[in-house]
Amino acid sequence: MKENSPIGTTNKNLGSWITTAIMVLLVLGLPLYEGLTFANPEPEEPVPSQTETIPEKILPEKPMPLVQGMEAERLYHSIIIEAANRHQVDPAIVKAIIMAESSYNPKAVSKKGAKGLMQLMPKTAAELGVKDSFNPVYNINGGVQYYKKMLNQFNGDVKLALAAYNAGSRKVKKYQGIPPFKATRYYIKKVFKYYQYYKKQVDIKRA
Repeated sequence: MKENSPIGTTNKNLGSWITTAIMVLLVLGLPLYEGLTFANPEPEEPVPSQTETIPEKILPEKPMPLVQGMEAERLYHSIIIEAANRHQVDPAIVKAIIMAESSYNPKAVSKKGAKGLMQLMPKTAAELGVKDSFNPVYNINGGVQYYKKMLNQFNGDVKLALAAYNAGSRKVKKYQGIPPFKATRYYIKKVFKYYQYYKKQVDIKRA
C-alpha cells in the first residue's frame, strides 16, 4: 500500500483550518459571509395606523393660504357633513370655523395649546371625549359638538356662539354679548366671510 499522499494531508489540514475558523466566527458573533450577521436587526420604522382617516403627509405642517385651504376642505367634506348632520348644525359654518381656526391643517397647534382642525384646547377635548385632537374624525366631531353646545347656550345666536367658541362662554356672559376683544371680533368677521363662500358652494350644489 502507498503511504498517505501530501494532497490528502493538505486536504485534512485545510478542512481542520476551515472548521476552526467557523467556530471562531461563531463565538465572536462575526458574519460568516457578507450580508449575514448574528447581531439583532435594526428595528423597522413604525407603520402608520391603518385606522387613520387621512394620511398625515397629505397636508403640510404649516397653515396653508386660502386657496390651498379651500382645496384641502374637500378631503374632510364627508366627515364634516356627517358631524354636522349628527348635531344638526349648518355644515357651511363648520367649514368656515375650520378655515378660520386652522386653514385645514390637521396638525395645527396654537400658542395657547389648541390643537387640530377645530383648535380644541386639551381640557375641552378631554371633556368632549376626544381621544386624539390630531385625528380629523375625533377633532371635527368634538369641535362641532362644542359649537352646538355654545349655540344652545346662547339661544341659537351664531355670533355669540362663535364668540364663546373663540373667547369662552364665561367671557360672553360677563360682557353680556360679544367681548370687546379685537381678536374675537376679527375672528367672527373672518368666520362669516368664509361662511358666505361655503354657503354659496352648498347652494350651487343644490341648484
